[in-house]
Amino acid sequence: MAEDKKGLYPIVLSPEKYARTIGREAMRSNIMAAVLVSEILKTSLGPRGMDKMLVDELGDITVTNDGATILDQMHVEHPAAKLIIEIAKTQDKEVGDGTKRSTVLAGELLKRADELLDKNIHPTVIIEGYSKAAVIAEELVNKLAQKVSMNDEETLIKVAKSALSSKIASIYSDKLAKIIVDAVRKVTDVVELSNGEKKIIVDLDSLKIEKKIGGGVEETSLIDGIVIDKEKIHGEMPKVVSNAKIALIGDAIEIKETETDARINISSPDQLEQFLNKEREMLRKMVEKIKEIGANVVFVQKGVDDLAAYYLAKYGILAVRRVKKSDMEKIAKATGGKIINSIDELSENDLGYAELVEERKVADENMIFITGCKNPKAVTILIRAGSEHVADEIERSINDAIKDVATVIKYGKVIAGGGALEMELGEGIRKEAKKESSKIQMAMLAFADALEAIPAALAENAGMDTIEAMTQLRALHEQGKKWAGIDATEGKVADMWDKNVIEPANITIQAIKSAVEAAIMILKIDDVIAAVGKSTGGEGSSNKSGEEGEIEE
Repeated sequence: MAEDKKGLYPIVLSPEKYARTIGREAMRSNIMAAVLVSEILKTSLGPRGMDKMLVDELGDITVTNDGATILDQMHVEHPAAKLIIEIAKTQDKEVGDGTKRSTVLAGELLKRADELLDKNIHPTVIIEGYSKAAVIAEELVNKLAQKVSMNDEETLIKVAKSALSSKIASIYSDKLAKIIVDAVRKVTDVVELSNGEKKIIVDLDSLKIEKKIGGGVEETSLIDGIVIDKEKIHGEMPKVVSNAKIALIGDAIEIKETETDARINISSPDQLEQFLNKEREMLRKMVEKIKEIGANVVFVQKGVDDLAAYYLAKYGILAVRRVKKSDMEKIAKATGGKIINSIDELSENDLGYAELVEERKVADENMIFITGCKNPKAVTILIRAGSEHVADEIERSINDAIKDVATVIKYGKVIAGGGALEMELGEGIRKEAKKESSKIQMAMLAFADALEAIPAALAENAGMDTIEAMTQLRALHEQGKKWAGIDATEGKVADMWDKNVIEPANITIQAIKSAVEAAIMILKIDDVIAAVGKSTGGEGSSNKSGEEGEIEE
């Protein structure tokens, strides 16, 4: 509420149910919330990072080290914290990895911005300094990055191993890394453009991941084709079909109910027999239509009537029902078939082809394997694990490694990990900051300090003396040893390139961009107007804990 100059007429800006936090108080609250989110993820950084146990409202448990999963399943009340999480999710969608790094860096940037704000440095100056430093950082990454080709299998395997190193899958990284690299290379194509240039396309939609509980992770394998977790619907159907001609039906093979309500009066056994015979005839004609066009394998997205299943088995056709839409699309892409909603419209031209469709037993359960597909780029990674929780975490780990390898193949640039790059970027930004004669220099120096929080967190998570480790790193980088970083596995400072800790350069670039965007967005907010009862982190607001800016996990 405000008054006019004469103090006569009060002006109401917000209704009673809204609270307003302004100025430094709003900034402090938002920064605190963002820092709390980054602190949650900081302990998960690196090979020695800790896992988080996330329990939802139903009591279902997720144990993970994956940043994107932690952020996705965390229950967060504070609006500024939600902004940080949204930007981290964008990072995951764009490049598939680096969410922890971007979130931790955003928190560190804001923590140091808070210190500058206490020194009466205006947010606009901090934003300008951060923006300049981000540009310098990107230029330095591109300058420091080493080029690599998609045929350099050795380096790609190192990238995959580095991505797996911080996850439970690290124990099996030798085998999994090879599977991942082989899978990504199989779905990669080089296309020549009209101007003569060559473009690398990595079609990850052709790469399917399937899980089966039972056995050990070391039994995980790469299948040239599509695997679906289904079985044939009738015991008399063939288990193996060679030279498979595949019909993909998006509808059910059943007698459909009419859209309008109708009643059929049957007054004698003969009429009932005629009615049942008509249903049988309709189902038989549907199956005969499939047989006539030459299909010997049928995948149905919806249900299949038991009588229709009998006729399909009688004609020696292998059929699978209730196949997920995503799996139907992958089978269509792999076999060159078309998904048809009506059997009446099905023709020979709509059929897909595969050399072999086979029902195999995996961990005492049947699965359908489609191999020798028309499209040789269709591959499946079949994950094996002793429990569902382990299988889920292995899947998340493999997904991250796949995205990392795909990014390296697409852009062809790698850097060393272990915080080596962040230390080198910090050194470069400090040199450039000295050229600034205004307060922007302080913001750029704060940016450099924030970058060093990544190797510092790696050292702390590895149980090292953080101060000693950072002192060693600074000295080595001053001597020109650009790839000196934290070897968290052995708990010492080492040349990370020699240690084969290799990462995609573009993921680091995107992580820095995401962190800076998040920090700038928070720093530009000096006024929070929110409904009372919603968590604003400011005066007059409330959340479940009643504490300012608290984040619930």
